[in-house]
Amino acid sequence: MKSFDAIIIGAGQAGPSLAGRFNDAGKTVAIIERKHVGGTCVNTGCKPTKTLVASAYAAHLARRASDYGIGIGGEVSVDMPAVMRRSHKVTLDSRHGNETWLEGMPHCTLIRGHARFECKNVIRVGDELLTAPQIFLNVGSRATIPDFAGISDVPYMTNSDIVLLDRLPKHLVIVGGSYIGLEYAQIYRRFGAEVTVVEKGPRLIGREDDDISAAVREILEAEGIHIRTGAECIRFRRHEQGIAIGVNCDEGEPEVIGSDVLLAVGRRPNTDDLGLDKAGVELDGRGFIRVDDRLATGVEGIWAMGDCNGRGAFTHTAYNDFEIIAANLFDGEDRKVSQRLLGYALFIDPPLGRVGLGEAEARKAGHDVLVGTRPMTNVGRAVEKGETKGFMKIVADAKTKKILGAALLGTGGDEAIHGVLDLMNVGASYDDLRWAVPIHPTVSELWPTVVLSMK
Repeated sequence: MKSFDAIIIGAGQAGPSLAGRFNDAGKTVAIIERKHVGGTCVNTGCKPTKTLVASAYAAHLARRASDYGIGIGGEVSVDMPAVMRRSHKVTLDSRHGNETWLEGMPHCTLIRGHARFECKNVIRVGDELLTAPQIFLNVGSRATIPDFAGISDVPYMTNSDIVLLDRLPKHLVIVGGSYIGLEYAQIYRRFGAEVTVVEKGPRLIGREDDDISAAVREILEAEGIHIRTGAECIRFRRHEQGIAIGVNCDEGEPEVIGSDVLLAVGRRPNTDDLGLDKAGVELDGRGFIRVDDRLATGVEGIWAMGDCNGRGAFTHTAYNDFEIIAANLFDGEDRKVSQRLLGYALFIDPPLGRVGLGEAEARKAGHDVLVGTRPMTNVGRAVEKGETKGFMKIVADAKTKKILGAALLGTGGDEAIHGVLDLMNVGASYDDLRWAVPIHPTVSELWPTVVLSMK
């Protein structure tokens, strides 16, 4: 049996960084990865997806060249094998960079294989046994495959498959009208495919406010994407033209015929084959590892980071999990997950940047709500770029003057949202944002105006 000061299972966003802290402290650490170093973000998530978003945007902008007085001549074509190679190179470069970093740490051992608990402080990888007083789980998540009628009878893709697709589907049907599904819908529509989004709920991105959901739908439909909401009975069968997807919506045909299907209906944690029961680690009803406010499980010496703990489903929250654990273990701090202010983005074009509570959430929580909005047609930078779809929105508490949340659906929204996010992190009031002097011409310069519009 090999002994280490710490064992990390999973080399996603949090694991390698924590390995680096142990290494820098002169402590021995083993990091175990059964597939690709870098986890979902590097291999099947952020890196390849946002590279595809960039290629799709280039195709879209090329088609609009005449709007800017530019002539490019001829029709815009998309070389799908070249698009995929570019995306995959970004993934491989990032993956190899992480591998080189880990392998270069003198006190770190990178082990390839499937880790399982033998007991609370012993891990088996193949025929090898490892032990450590501190064990950290960073095992991530994978696409959920619901038990749809007929799903086992037809071919389908998940996010792990479509990032390596080097051809253009004739008609891509995406089941799931939330963040992952909508990004791929716009990507492949801009590449030239017919695209239909099938969503069981009454509207897209159901966790967002109604006005945001409606605006996102309008943006996607304007590009020719078909949206089918209220699909209460989703089912599949083979069809002579590909795959028939039953939708049973209130409006439209009862079936959609597609050439390809992408399932984007959520994620599930990779916790079902780790032998967690042998360690006494508890899971919740959805399979996520139960952790406290400092990310410790109920078993002394075992922590869980990233998607598998159910406390965040983003690369940046996984990295913050590492920061919390490292600060508490190495820096004498007392950091907690409850101190985290959640921000995130939907990377369609224009993107949606979000932080804190939405309007509906704030009202439900009992706040005396003030809401301010401004359309992107009022934003000089958006007008200059010819990208005026969307709007800005801020939500505040009238009594405390506390900023509760904000949304920016518009050009630069994924970046400009940070002006509000940063102020919220330091507890500033909306008066502080009102009297800021942002740079002109930018999207962010409208935030003080949005505050003045609150009522």
